[in-house]
Amino acid sequence: MGVEGEKRELGTQVERLARTLEQNRIAEYVTLQQDTRRLLYLNFVAGVARGLGMAVGFTLVGAVVLYILRQMVSIPVIGTFIAQIVDIVTTQLGRH
Repeated sequence: MGVEGEKRELGTQVERLARTLEQNRIAEYVTLQQDTRRLLYLNFVAGVARGLGMAVGFTLVGAVVLYILRQMVSIPVIGTFIAQIVDIVTTQLGRH
């Protein structure tokens, strides 16, 4: 392969790389990295959303666990122990 063939192949590879970069939206990412206010705002909003999601998730999981524990109070062997746990949890929830 001569010099012309290598140039042609290199040009093809450059075009393919440019297409790939454009498809991956690299320019938008670089612009976002340079705009620090927008980057901070987006990260703040994402953090608030994650925190809210965790709070809702933990609340739902806690409610399900408490419900299951209340159902297990009727089990003879561990019923009194679970009843004490449920009482402790409800008094702690009542204080806050």
